[in-house]
Amino acid sequence: MPAYWVARSRIIDPVEYKKYTDQIPAILARHGGKVLARGGRFQIMEGPDKFHRFVVIEFATFEQGVACFESAEYKAAAAFRRGGAGEVETVMVDSGDATPR
Repeated sequence: MPAYWVARSRIIDPVEYKKYTDQIPAILARHGGKVLARGGRFQIMEGPDKFHRFVVIEFATFEQGVACFESAEYKAAAAFRRGGAGEVETVMVDSGDATPR
């Protein structure tokens, strides 16, 4: 069952943040991640106007996505962002049961 890494971010220092984003495509590829949306046009429909970059990445399984996020290589790349270059909220969600309740 597919799972999705969904992130909302606010870039504070573009130069330092780029040191993070430059590494991400190769890391995702090694973990089977496929970027579905990244940094494109958006409209906030509800909620705070805090984040201005949105990313959706698909993985074959929930566990595969979590393993990518928790990998040593991702943590090393994320250190640039976590050092103050940006603020991010990340959620991993599986496709679950899409039946309306």
